[in-house]
Amino acid sequence: MKLRYLFIGLFCCIFINAQNSFEVNDTQKTVIPFQLIANLIFIPVNIDGVDLTFLLDTGVSETSIFSLENQELKLPNVEKIKFSGLGGNTSIEGFRSDNNVAGIGKNFVNRSMTIYIIVDQDFNISSHVGIPVNGIIGYHFFKDHPVVIDYSSKKITIYNDENLFRKRIKKFDKIDISIEKNKPYVFADVEMTNERRRCKLLIDLGNSDPIWLFPVLMKDFIYNRPNIDDYLGRGFNGDVYGKRSRIHRLYLGKFSFEKPLTAMPDEFSIQHVNLVEDRKGSLGGDIMRRFTVAFDYANQKMYLRKNTGFNDPFHFNMSGLDFRQDGMEWSKDVVTLPARNKNAPSGGIEIINNSLQYNFVLKPVFSVAGVRKDSPGARAGLQKEDRLISINGRKTADMTLQKILEIMKSGEGRTIEINIERKNKPMTFRFTLEDPIPYQE
Repeated sequence: MKLRYLFIGLFCCIFINAQNSFEVNDTQKTVIPFQLIANLIFIPVNIDGVDLTFLLDTGVSETSIFSLENQELKLPNVEKIKFSGLGGNTSIEGFRSDNNVAGIGKNFVNRSMTIYIIVDQDFNISSHVGIPVNGIIGYHFFKDHPVVIDYSSKKITIYNDENLFRKRIKKFDKIDISIEKNKPYVFADVEMTNERRRCKLLIDLGNSDPIWLFPVLMKDFIYNRPNIDDYLGRGFNGDVYGKRSRIHRLYLGKFSFEKPLTAMPDEFSIQHVNLVEDRKGSLGGDIMRRFTVAFDYANQKMYLRKNTGFNDPFHFNMSGLDFRQDGMEWSKDVVTLPARNKNAPSGGIEIINNSLQYNFVLKPVFSVAGVRKDSPGARAGLQKEDRLISINGRKTADMTLQKILEIMKSGEGRTIEINIERKNKPMTFRFTLEDPIPYQE
């Protein structure tokens, strides 16, 4: 599953609507719950009366819709437009709609929202997330009010009272950021082996990886070994390829991170990206989720405070398998109902015979979306489109995509047994998880 890399660094070459602003209505603050899946934040957004789910992404300028999942949404004032960004092509076509009404939570409202519609279904990330996802929201969520994201409680607080916000961040560490082309940037130190380099990085909540670096923009860049060639995700202009490895250390303010996983897109994948001056890469969700983080775009500040996940290791999917959810299907569960013996003592139940009841429920269907060359899954013989039945004796219909990925990250040396169906034929495969990119001095 390449969930971590989908919609990383989307760059829209579009005009900004100055009236496109959210307001906090009649309260000092408003709280928005969110879902956290593979380090990515998903929030409820109501557009023109229709309830939708959006990825919250500081790496995008504008609000975009790419799927409605059987929802019906009537958008006014539609015109054609083109998008450009990561990937090998030059642009894709879409549409723009002005003057929509959007609400997030009870009191966070935008009455003049501009929405961009992406009609290319390759951008529908729902099957890679395991929940219906309809679009992405970025700059306009953050630009007018201070925002605190609490990854531990899975709640976002939008402040309409400056004093209340200052009280909230009193014990946080302050870091300067710059807002350029409607996106936040921060300087961090990257230590490939033993030399620290000052790097300007996009703070990209839509990127599930810890860090991305652009080798072509870094003088005398040398890839750490071992490294692997990998598919990194999809941008507006097509698939993004490059290498994966680990660096020795990353420094952000007074905080440091040991041996974080690092993705490095190739030159072809970033050739059409309109980069800000001196940018060297991105800082992603697997770093930011280790904090309670506050953004104050108006004053170009970010505030950080460690949470309980700060020292979590940087795990990699060691199977080499990507997964997707292929919708839902009806599953027949058999429920055994014990019969009561009328002659049993009061309060006692004695089973005389069993009656069977069939309970039909909708359950997810998963399959292999891709197999990395020379990975444990590939060597075992698994193939793209194999339908998953069970993993280590547990039915995948009772799992989520998140749980499946956690198993594949669970520990080097663990044995995995996968039962699948291939062209209606049941098959069983076994392999051992192994990290292809351990950091080496």
